[in-house]
Amino acid sequence: MSDTKGAIIERKAFIFNVQKYNMYDGPGVRTLVFFKGCPLRCRWCANPEGLERKYQVMFKSNSCVNCGACVSVCPVGIHGISRDMKHEINRKIDCLGCRKCQEVCPESALSIMGEVKTVSEVMEIIEEDREFYDVSGGGVTLGGGEVTMQSEFATNLLMMCKQEGINTAIETCGYTKLETILKMAEFVDLFLFDIKHVDSQRHYELTGVHNERILNNLKELLRKRYNVKVRMPLLKGINDSQHEIESVIDFLKPFRDYKNFKGIDLLPYHKLGVNKYSQLDKEYPIEGDPSLSNDQLNRIESWIKKYEFPVAVVKH
Repeated sequence: MSDTKGAIIERKAFIFNVQKYNMYDGPGVRTLVFFKGCPLRCRWCANPEGLERKYQVMFKSNSCVNCGACVSVCPVGIHGISRDMKHEINRKIDCLGCRKCQEVCPESALSIMGEVKTVSEVMEIIEEDREFYDVSGGGVTLGGGEVTMQSEFATNLLMMCKQEGINTAIETCGYTKLETILKMAEFVDLFLFDIKHVDSQRHYELTGVHNERILNNLKELLRKRYNVKVRMPLLKGINDSQHEIESVIDFLKPFRDYKNFKGIDLLPYHKLGVNKYSQLDKEYPIEGDPSLSNDQLNRIESWIKKYEFPVAVVKH
């Protein structure tokens, strides 16, 4: 994207994390950029701080000493001390992202999620590990949240990466307009595309949206010969039955022999994001423990291998 003089327009995006030395989300060593905002509300989401496109206060109550330092510096009155001398947060007030509370907290109990960055600023971070990309065949992966919600910024960033010879990938739930994902696809070396459930109604129950748009976008990417690896989050009793797995296989069968179809990654449920919910004053939506044992994962992998699909279990 350029102005009339040919200069790159310095777009801005809401980012909530940049993770270096990632080995799970694309080939080689990668830098993973997390975009804020997501149209889905998956019950098992490990990044609840990435769901909303705004600043958010994360609070570790076990670390707080109720000193009140944050109360005096917050310009909008988010922080307070209750009658029983406990720290409290007014979630109805929007955080401005000034980070003053985070800076004065003596016990690091507060952190502000969300940061506005320009394309150049993110590129500078990405370029720091160029040597690792070159040696390992790695690059940059854009995730979230959902990267397609900030597609113009992401497209510019991907374009710059390609200009610099850096391999690109995006993680996506696929819930966006077809023209949006196709515009991005021109600069994407690999799509890591989620299939959470093939049945539309069940998908709605689990994520808050129906899946027709998602599955259509996946078909179009494959038909247009963009490189796609399908990723399947797996939870016991939710989407791990043989019927549900074979429904995914039936959907993907027409594309099995496409050179641009790069196989299936199985993503077992994990608890890495559970503690984040309490820090945001949210209830964790999953009851019990839907983790799958190694034997169960091996069995699911064997069901898929039976149909001669490349498949791997990815454990974080």
